[in-house]
Amino acid sequence: MSTACSAPTEPYGFVGWVTTSIDCQADIFSSGAFAALGAPGSTLSLILTGLLTIFVALIGYNMLFGRGLDVRSGTLAMVKIGAVMALATSWPVYHTLVYDVVTQAPGQIVAEIGRPSSLPGSDGTLTQRLDLADIALQQLMVLGPGEPRVEPGAFVSPAATAAFNAQALGGARVLFLLSTLAGIATVRIVAALMLALGPYFVAFLLFENTRSLLEGWIRVIAGATIGAIGVAVVLAFELSVLEPWLSTVLARRQGHEVLPAAPTELLVITALFALVIVAMLLASARLAGAFRLASWRAVPLRAKDPATVTTGSAIGRDRELAEMRSRATATANAIASLHQREAIGRELASRNRGRFELRPAGAGEKPATVGFDSLPTGRAFPRRGKGRASASARRRDRTI
Repeated sequence: MSTACSAPTEPYGFVGWVTTSIDCQADIFSSGAFAALGAPGSTLSLILTGLLTIFVALIGYNMLFGRGLDVRSGTLAMVKIGAVMALATSWPVYHTLVYDVVTQAPGQIVAEIGRPSSLPGSDGTLTQRLDLADIALQQLMVLGPGEPRVEPGAFVSPAATAAFNAQALGGARVLFLLSTLAGIATVRIVAALMLALGPYFVAFLLFENTRSLLEGWIRVIAGATIGAIGVAVVLAFELSVLEPWLSTVLARRQGHEVLPAAPTELLVITALFALVIVAMLLASARLAGAFRLASWRAVPLRAKDPATVTTGSAIGRDRELAEMRSRATATANAIASLHQREAIGRELASRNRGRFELRPAGAGEKPATVGFDSLPTGRAFPRRGKGRASASARRRDRTI
């Protein structure tokens, strides 16, 4: 691990010098922080020792009450202890599994997806081509767009036009440098800070209640990695637009051609890609925020995981049993109520069965009648026309 960043030996431009310095300082910061946290007596060592002690103590406590670990839970507990110890205390393991993935993966992915389409800078020369574009912008500022011919008495004076052109060219270079360096520096510094604090968050893997902190750390790391890929792709697209435009404009200006629209066009191009870089960083953060490690919560470890079984586990089991009993009681009551309603319905049907039977009238008895309630719908008041009734209507009336 180096202790200081030396001056760049290669002839870098402004962009290359700034990005190289940021990369070197971020590397030293991450590695130095890990070395400091891994030293005996550090804050990390005390926290890690306390968490491991609590984790093992919970296992022993559950074994005293006959709630020991099965094969699956025991294996998972040992894997968690081994992963925490390896990633939080061993720099070679952490460097290979975490640091290299975060710092080297973006460049490799950009090279893999950019080479088939000949994307500028996908061959590892992005910083050098950004420096060449900045040099071309400086040359254009020196040459200027030329002195346009303005007729006397025109609405815009030559002095005002020259001032606007100078400000547009200067503002375009400022936007180009600011968007480029801000995009690269943001993702690199955020990644360096998260990598430096990584051992703290790795220790939170032991307990389910603190595992959300580890998930948040992974989401920030993923957002920085995706953001680095997105910024590199946006800068490559910007180079694909700027390089041919600048080469054409410089060639025409060296031929003493007046280009009054060049400053405005350049300002629009640089402002456009500055906004695209900001949008890419926001999209990367939003995408990383949607990550959820649901597989950890899908594993049913509540009854066996020593990190989740506490002194209140018996109360929780009693509550679950009480809920099961209440559900069983509610189901039994519903079934009994259904049977009771069916019995009442059968009894009412047997009582009312004799009311709708027609018996012939005997001696001294009135003819049997049927109440209107027992007649079918539409038969209580048979219709009769005003004129002569038909034979079928008379037969129908006799049957009622």
